[in-house]
This record gives sequence, structure tokens and C-alpha cells, in this order.
Amino acid sequence: MNVLLLGIGNVLWADEGFGVRVIEHLQKNYRFPDNVNVLDGGTQGVYLVEPVQNAEVLVVFDAIDYGLPPATLKCVSNDDVPHFLGVKKMSLHQTGFQEVLAMAQMLGHYPSHLLLIGVQPEELDDYGGSLRPSVKAQIQPAIDIALNYLQTFDIYAEKTDTADSDLSDPVLNMQRYEQERPSAAEACRVGDERLLHYGAFTVRSSQSCNPHSLQVDVDYRGKY
Repeated sequence: MNVLLLGIGNVLWADEGFGVRVIEHLQKNYRFPDNVNVLDGGTQGVYLVEPVQNAEVLVVFDAIDYGLPPATLKCVSNDDVPHFLGVKKMSLHQTGFQEVLAMAQMLGHYPSHLLLIGVQPEELDDYGGSLRPSVKAQIQPAIDIALNYLQTFDIYAEKTDTADSDLSDPVLNMQRYEQERPSAAEACRVGDERLLHYGAFTVRSSQSCNPHSLQVDVDYRGKY
């Protein structure tokens, strides 16, 4: 059986990158038989149709708004997966992946077994931020669920340790991504001073770019 382990999401928006980070951990720490494809799907949308069509068993990792407490893991299977992806869309990548599943079904090549392993995000509105600790702690439990699921198909993973290998773009490595994030003073989280000081605006009062204290009163004059 062809198996696809797929992580989708956007690492630039904090917990929305959960699925991608699960795949990163799998690539670094596990080895699978040749019939198992471990894929970082990011926000590719319809470009994922071909690998989904080729999969008989599809396991998807993603951040899903279940309406549950933050960092809660929830699994959904088979026909319920498209429904849960569409209940509370958090971003365009979920709309795109719904389309992928619909296209695969329309073309007559739909996975026989489908499992969605989703985590309830804690924080999304943090551009350039990483996973919150509570969500990051669910990476391994999500992987354990997937590994147990694959064992029902007699598919087993080998634990390894290739943390220093170049399995993915080093710029996206989670540890490097977190360490190299500019401070709030260097890269404002709540507004762009280049815009605030543009000639079409008058800034009457401002403070240093601190996400907890910045208060800007702006008059808009004219159009660009």
C-alpha cells in the first residue's frame, strides 16, 4: 500500500505551522519503508493532488479549530475529514486542501484510508512566531498516534537520529527559525513604522514599537 504522511500549514503564523513541524520531526527522527512518503505540504493547495491520488493510506497533520481547549489533539477519519477541514477555516491552505480531496475523488483516485490528526491552536496572530510550548509538546503524541495507526497496516517505522542532517531547507529548521527571529524592537509585531510615517498619514503620538504598549493615533489624508 502506498502511504502518504502529509503536514500542511504555514510556519509563519505560530501554531498554524504544526503540521509542517510534525513532518520535520518525522524526517529527522524516523525512517520508513519505501512505500511511505513523508511530505511537507506547506500551503501548496492543488499542487498536492498528485501525491494524494497516489496514496491508498493518507495521514494528515494540521492545526484545526475544533473549538476545544488549546493544544488539544483530535483525530478524525475517512468521510469526516473534509467536513472538519471546512467547519472553521483558519487560513486559505485548508480551503486548498479541501479542493485537493474533492479533485482526487472526482478523478477516481481517492485514498482508501484517511486520518486527520489535528491540534487546537493556542496562538495564530503572531507573524514570524513559532509554535507555542503547549502545541509544540503535542508533536510527539501526534506522531505516536500516526505510528500506531500505520501498524494496523503492518507498516513500521525505524527510530533514528539525523538531527544534524540536511533533510529540509535549513532556513525552515524550527530551532534556527526560533533563534534567528528578530526582537520586537527590531521587527515590529503590531505595525510597520514605514507605513505609519508615510506622507499620507499624520502620526499624532507614538511610542517605541512594543507590542504591549504601542498606541498610535493616525489621521489618513488622501489616497495612494
